[in-house]
Amino acid sequence: MNAHDPLVDVDRLNAWIRSAGVPGDGDVVAVDDLPGGAQNLLYVLRRADGTELVLRRPGRHAGPEAATSFQRESRALAALAGTAVPHPRLHASCADPEVIGAPFSVLEKIEGFTPKGRLPGTYATDPQWRRSMALELVDGAATLASVDPVKAGLGDPSRLEGWPERQVSRYRAMLEGYRESAEYRAAEAPGVDGVAAWLGEHRPAAATAGIVHGDLQFANVMFEHGAPRLAAIVDWEMASLGDPLLDLAWILTAWREDGDPPGSEPYLRPWDGIPGRAELVARYAERTGRDVSGFRWFQVLACFRLAALLEGTYVRALNGRMDRATGEGLHAYARWLWAKAAQEIAGG
Repeated sequence: MNAHDPLVDVDRLNAWIRSAGVPGDGDVVAVDDLPGGAQNLLYVLRRADGTELVLRRPGRHAGPEAATSFQRESRALAALAGTAVPHPRLHASCADPEVIGAPFSVLEKIEGFTPKGRLPGTYATDPQWRRSMALELVDGAATLASVDPVKAGLGDPSRLEGWPERQVSRYRAMLEGYRESAEYRAAEAPGVDGVAAWLGEHRPAAATAGIVHGDLQFANVMFEHGAPRLAAIVDWEMASLGDPLLDLAWILTAWREDGDPPGSEPYLRPWDGIPGRAELVARYAERTGRDVSGFRWFQVLACFRLAALLEGTYVRALNGRMDRATGEGLHAYARWLWAKAAQEIAGG
């Protein structure tokens, strides 16, 4: 038992869990690390009757903004209860850092795996499983797009007025802030300002209201072991109201196909059998009924946003606040995203 992990105070957790109404009976008798967390840490809790749950909490060095992220995730998961969107059920959440030292949530334990690198089992040997895997991921995005945010209790879609403009201005300001570092300016990819300008000049007149996961990709989903089916979409701390086409575009930033700029390898191996972007956009349009004729803007926006976030990590590495090699790797990926955005602007 991981009872002495300073990031999970089991005695205080048990005092809380007795009144939290989560499944199972008795105290938590085992706490085990669950691989897969990046910004957040995951643990499997086992109660005295054998019930297993997942505890999710910020990492050791998380700042005060972690509470806001957990509140956002809890609202999203509560709104998705009863929908067809595959997700881990939220059993309870706690914003009080006094319980275990940080805000946390207790979630349903999903049986499955998060794909990364070399695929396991039949996923590695059967191209049809890989094809189904990609279609399942896009179908998951389409299912999420079908949820009415008003009926789900997530707010007034009138808040989306000006959403396209805000996307560009927010991340452009972020990028301009990085330029305070001379070392960053020397390494910045060419064409960044051109991508930002194109987005501003071609933005759609309005956004379609929906729930946006915000980081929908293979790293944030789970698949079943025994069949190529999506088990759950996880990690909802970036969820917001927006245009769901952004989720599809975000997925496709991780796609690789013939004609893409050089310098970036597929996220999964093997990659053959996985459909190309055009087929997946058509699939999404069929599932949602959305007009995707303006999808290129969202694809460029997704590259722009993701590159801006990665460059922020690179700047932290330049300032000695994280591993330099990691920062350099993410900077190289951001440069690929700028190249992909430019290619989309030029018409593919």
